[in-house]
Amino acid sequence: MGNLAPDVELPLQAVVSRELTLNGSCASSGEYPACLDLIARGTIDVDCLTSAVAPLADGAAWFKRLYDREPGLTKVILEP
Repeated sequence: MGNLAPDVELPLQAVVSRELTLNGSCASSGEYPACLDLIARGTIDVDCLTSAVAPLADGAAWFKRLYDREPGLTKVILEP
């Protein structure tokens, strides 16, 4: 997920009292070619990560379902 704003308010007390661990990363270190190769060769199955493939025209309804946190719905691909 990308940054939506350069500064974000962080409830530090919640982090401390819940003993959360935060990790950050910036961009990538050139992993994309290796990952795409593994996917192309079938070494890594990414189909199981997709919940649905739907027409772009149905996008608003799918975004609502995702926003509503519908159980079992994780990733939807919208096709033009």
